Amino acid sequence: MRALLQRVNRASVTIDGRVAGQIEEGLVILFCAMQGDSDAQADALAARIAKLRIFRDSAGKMNLSLRATNGAALIVSQFTLAADTTRGNRPGFSTAARPDEGKRLYDHFTARMRAEAIPCANGVFGADMQLALVNDGPVTIWLEA
Repeated sequence: MRALLQRVNRASVTIDGRVAGQIEEGLVILFCAMQGDSDAQADALAARIAKLRIFRDSAGKMNLSLRATNGAALIVSQFTLAADTTRGNRPGFSTAARPDEGKRLYDHFTARMRAEAIPCANGVFGADMQLALVNDGPVTIWLEA
């Protein structure tokens, strides 16, 4: 399971000209389920993200978590995080979970983030989406579970 976190001042995802999800301060989470991933991994990843201290405190240090700042998460499915670029010029995605399992884990991960008391907005699994964001910092962090 892979997640790319971007600390943002605001973000939105648009599908066919309509906003599907948007947040103010918080995290954009690009989420990719890989073959063999489990609910337990999604649970652990959600707990880790909710507690990850990457937001500024009053002294300007990265010392606060998403939960502590009352921030939100915009969670977007992103199977291309599974890209294998070791051969040729075209990436392969064979290590990504099958779409049905990927969607199930994406939904499970979102539910676990909500259970961590994080307000969540989402894109639409498998849709062609346009993501707009204002990266804060910038702070971008790669996680694997």
